[in-house]
Amino acid sequence: MTMNEKADVIIIGGGIHGASLAFHLAQRGIRPLLLEKSFIASGATGRSSGLVRMHYDLEPESRLAWASFAYFRNWAEMVGGDCGFTRTGFLQIVAADYEAQLKANVSMHQRIGIPSLLVTAADVARLAPGFVTDDFTVAAYEPESGYADPAATVTAFLAAARQKGAELVQGCEVTAVSTTVSRVTGVITNKGEFEAPIVVNAAGPWAQRVGAMVGLDLPITTWRHDTMFIRRPRAIGRSHPTVIDMANSMYFRPETGGLTLVGLEDANPLGLSPDGDADHAAPDFVERAIQRICRRIPQMEEGSLHSAHSGFDGLTPDQRAIIGQAGPEGYYLACGFSGTGFKIGPAVGACLAELIVTGAAKTVDITPFALSRFATGNLLKGEHAYANVWH
Repeated sequence: MTMNEKADVIIIGGGIHGASLAFHLAQRGIRPLLLEKSFIASGATGRSSGLVRMHYDLEPESRLAWASFAYFRNWAEMVGGDCGFTRTGFLQIVAADYEAQLKANVSMHQRIGIPSLLVTAADVARLAPGFVTDDFTVAAYEPESGYADPAATVTAFLAAARQKGAELVQGCEVTAVSTTVSRVTGVITNKGEFEAPIVVNAAGPWAQRVGAMVGLDLPITTWRHDTMFIRRPRAIGRSHPTVIDMANSMYFRPETGGLTLVGLEDANPLGLSPDGDADHAAPDFVERAIQRICRRIPQMEEGSLHSAHSGFDGLTPDQRAIIGQAGPEGYYLACGFSGTGFKIGPAVGACLAELIVTGAAKTVDITPFALSRFATGNLLKGEHAYANVWH
């Protein structure tokens, strides 16, 4: 695309949400231009742990995850290429205090149609023989769930979008959003100006800055999250389920090559620059993470550290996304995903494309995710909520 050429929609940010939206718009014959200040999947998406599961305590999020799961499971047919989806089964383990909520949430998932069931600790011991199971009595199990490769997912979405007319410019940092009195007209970048009547902020941990360009004070801070890969001892076996272990404030999943990824859900610093060092984990992270994973899988004591790194994402006060129109006419938001945006990316892109093109999302009702909820104090909370995890 030459400088100053017009697009139908400009998308700021080349992660999962920008790529998914570009794909869904291009499918509808809309010509999107995606601008990425570095390279695709270089921000939060590239550092995502890639879990693909439907277990949330908020029904609209579970609906987005369920609609997205169809893409992950049928990627070649629905998108093309490969997203790296690997079925492992998924377990949600909670502390005893939250068992009633867990049961209610599984019932909600089953009502939606999600393949989710309650299992006992004895069931978990059979599913994952190396797991300690004496600190809970029931867990949620999704036999079809697992994980995918975030970078491959974005690459495949954008390859399909470009085949249908989408444009991508990498190394292109947006420095301003152009507006008239009431609506957006395009963007100014380090590579020139681009015109479009619609601009979408899908800038991940940089979304607050991009919102300020149109006078929006988005309630988004950054949080930093560390992850590590352990070389799994052979005694554990070739694989194990993907797990969110709220009892230990931890999640983990297998990775190809005999590795296990581990992330912690506490002591994640807030408010740091998203441009900070993401190549190294915090000094005490590995030791804490090893202690946690060995609580659940004692045989991991015999493993060894492969690598550790960090990443940044945008966090909202209720730890839920901001999706929809806000600010001047033609300006849309897909940001603030608070660490759980990857698995809902396919459906969010579909919904936002529907909203932009037809005026309403049909795949899933996304009105609960409107920015206006923060002004009214109507923050999102599950009917049977777990504790906020990112602290």
